[in-house]
Amino acid sequence: MPQRRSISRWPSTVAKTLARIALVCAPWLILAAMARTQSPSAADELKSLQEQLRNAHAHGDASAYLDSAQHMRDFLNGLPTSILQRMSVEAFAGQPEKALRSLTEFVHMGQSNEDVLKREQFDAMRNLPAYAKLHQEMVANTVSIAAASRAFSLPSEAEIPEDIDFDPSAKLFYLSSAAGKKIFTLDRNGRAKVFAEAPDHWPMMALKVDARRRRLWATEVAIDGFRWSPKEEWGLSAVLLYDLQSAKLLRRIVGPAGTALGDMTLTADGDAIVSDGDRGGIYKVALVDGKITRLDAGDFISPQTSALSGDGRHLFVPDYLRGIGILDMKTHHTTWIAMEGKYALNGIDGLYRNGRSLIATQNGVSPERVIRFELDPSLSRVISESIIERATATLGDPTHGVIVGRDFYYIASSGWDTLDDHGNRKSDASQAVLMRARLY
Repeated sequence: MPQRRSISRWPSTVAKTLARIALVCAPWLILAAMARTQSPSAADELKSLQEQLRNAHAHGDASAYLDSAQHMRDFLNGLPTSILQRMSVEAFAGQPEKALRSLTEFVHMGQSNEDVLKREQFDAMRNLPAYAKLHQEMVANTVSIAAASRAFSLPSEAEIPEDIDFDPSAKLFYLSSAAGKKIFTLDRNGRAKVFAEAPDHWPMMALKVDARRRRLWATEVAIDGFRWSPKEEWGLSAVLLYDLQSAKLLRRIVGPAGTALGDMTLTADGDAIVSDGDRGGIYKVALVDGKITRLDAGDFISPQTSALSGDGRHLFVPDYLRGIGILDMKTHHTTWIAMEGKYALNGIDGLYRNGRSLIATQNGVSPERVIRFELDPSLSRVISESIIERATATLGDPTHGVIVGRDFYYIASSGWDTLDDHGNRKSDASQAVLMRARLY
C-alpha cells in the first residue's frame, strides 16, 4: 500500500519519509517513533539499536557510535539510508575517507541525495580528490529512463488509486481508490464503472482477482491519522470477498486489532495473503471459512505486496525498510536477499514474480522507480537489475501493478506524494495514469 506507502504507503508517510531521508542528524528519534508502532520483535531490535546510537553520540564515543551504525546497517540489510547514516557517523569520527567509501556504496545502489551532501559535516569528504567523479555518478542516477508507455489515464473519480489487478476472462482491470473509497472496473481503453463502494466507507486498498473461482478479494482500512475515516475507527481494517460476476459482498472479515491490512496476494488454493504495513504481520485469510492465521515470526517492520514462489511455499516479502525477505510459510522462518552494496531492495510497494524476475514498484527510494531484479536459479540472490522507469514526468509516485501476458501494467502519478500525514492535499496532483512495459 504505498505505505505505500505506508509505513505501508499511507502508513507509509512515516516509513516512506524514513526511507527517503538520510538518517544523519538524530536517526534514533525517527527510528524510535517507528518502533512504537511496529511488530514486537523487529521493533524491539530497532529500538535497542537506536538507543545504542543515541547513547554513543551523547557520550562522544566515536568507536561505539561506529559499531552501532554498522549494527543498524546490518539489521536493515544494507538499506541505502542506513549507509548514509554510517557515512554521517564516519564523518563525526573524523574519517572522511571511510565516509567517501560509504557514499560510493550508496551511489552504486543507484541512489541520490544532494541535500545530505551539502551539510557542513561532510566538508572534509567533499574536498577529497575522488569526490567530484563520484558526485557526477550520483547525478547520473537521476537521469530519466523511460522503457514504458502510457496505456491510458485513470479516471479522476478514482482519487488516489492504490491497487490494480486484471480479470483475463472478462478482460477487465480492477482498480481500488483509497480516497474515493471504491473499486472500479476498467476496460482496455480505460472506460470505468463502479464495481463496489467500501462497505464501511473506509479507503479501499488491496485487491486481487481470483479468476478461476470468480471471486474478488479486497481490503479497506481506516488509516490511522487520516481524516478519511472517523477518529474512533482509526486502526481498523477488514478483508472483503466479492462475487466477481454480481459484485455481491459475500464475506467481510475483520482484521486483527490495530492492523492495517493494505497489501495482498493470493495462493493457488484461493486463500488471501495480506500484509499489515503498520505492525509488520503477514496473515493468511482462508477462502473456506475466513479464518485468519499469522504466517511470520515478527521479522518484518512494514511488509508490502508480496509475491509467491513457484512452489507456493515461499513468499517474497518486500519490507519497506529491511528489503526483500523470503518467508517459509510452513516454518515461519525468514531469510533476506542481500543488497550487496549494489541493489537497493527497500522502499518497494508492489512486488511481482515473473519466472526468475522480481518486478518492483519502488516509491521509497531516491529517485523513485519501477525496476526488474533478475534472480539466480535458487531465487535467493539478485544477479542483475534493469530499470523500467525512473525520474520521469509520468512516474510521480508509483503504487502497484499487474502482469498481463507479456506486459507489466502499473499505476503512476498516484497522488500519494501530494498528501500530508492527515490525508490533506499539500500540493496539486497530476492525473494518475496506467503505464505499460513489455517484459519480453
